[in-house]
Amino acid sequence: MSVPDLSAGPDRVTGRLLTMKLFLSLLLFCFVSFSSLVLAKTPGEVEVGGTLRDITMQGLSGPSRKLSEFRGKPLIINVWASWCGPCRQEMGSLERLSRSKLGRQLTMIGISTDDYPEEAKRFVRTTKTTFSHFIDSRLQLEHMLGADRLPLTLVVDAQGKVLDKYYGAQEWDSPEALKVIAKTLRLPL
Repeated sequence: MSVPDLSAGPDRVTGRLLTMKLFLSLLLFCFVSFSSLVLAKTPGEVEVGGTLRDITMQGLSGPSRKLSEFRGKPLIINVWASWCGPCRQEMGSLERLSRSKLGRQLTMIGISTDDYPEEAKRFVRTTKTTFSHFIDSRLQLEHMLGADRLPLTLVVDAQGKVLDKYYGAQEWDSPEALKVIAKTLRLPL
């Protein structure tokens, strides 16, 4: 940005200032518009602190169940897709978490966002996970949970209140992760 040349005359200086003002206004408008898109929530998303609504989940590795059937015990929900590399990367650590001392104090479920159930079933078989998996073919869970990026893992208390959300692959059975989960859910390690 240069300093206006005052020797050019008042009309020319005013024109340059108006052009700069217009440019800065346009730049600010673009920034605000882009920011709101980046921060936009998925339709009907339950944010951290909110309580999950009841919904019937279509069974993938077992029968269909209502989300409310998992109340009464802390819950870890992992949202994944068979085509998602980071989802594949973290699934082993989720399985190890489910079998750990801490994992036995909570319930863990997986939600596939795959369009094709056979691909999702193949993923569950390949990863050899033993916790329950469901498929979200109508995007209801994806929207409610806020899964605009995968993988997404939610920590939910026994009453269905979302305590935390984690985007991206994590090493869920690491000592650090176990401490965070235990602290968030107020469970002994």
